[in-house]
Amino acid sequence: MTLEEGRRVRLVEDLGIGEAVAGETGATVGFLSLGAGIEGTVERVDGELPESEEVREYQRLKALFEDYGHTMPAASRERLEEQIAALEPEWAAHRERGKRVTVRVRLDNGFVLDGAYQDILTSL
Repeated sequence: MTLEEGRRVRLVEDLGIGEAVAGETGATVGFLSLGAGIEGTVERVDGELPESEEVREYQRLKALFEDYGHTMPAASRERLEEQIAALEPEWAAHRERGKRVTVRVRLDNGFVLDGAYQDILTSL
């Protein structure tokens, strides 16, 4: 899913924000959370989140195999193929998920989520 400025979104899971404090410093009176289903509008789309270590390693090993695999000894080539195969599920999930970004969302109840991962939101 690609989020864009001005797009309406909905929170897809409960989000715990932190302790609510009143009166004296350090006097905790509760816990603040936002329930799933709250809607809002995307105000800003921030940069892309970095790829996971496994995805970067898959890309590195795949490039190594494609560039130099034909020159490697058989045992080294087989070991490299096994390493690539072990990282295939993470790579497939990354490709299916697409690029991940963080966003600033102004919720209809007045709260603002800044730096929220797109994974906790769905487009309306």
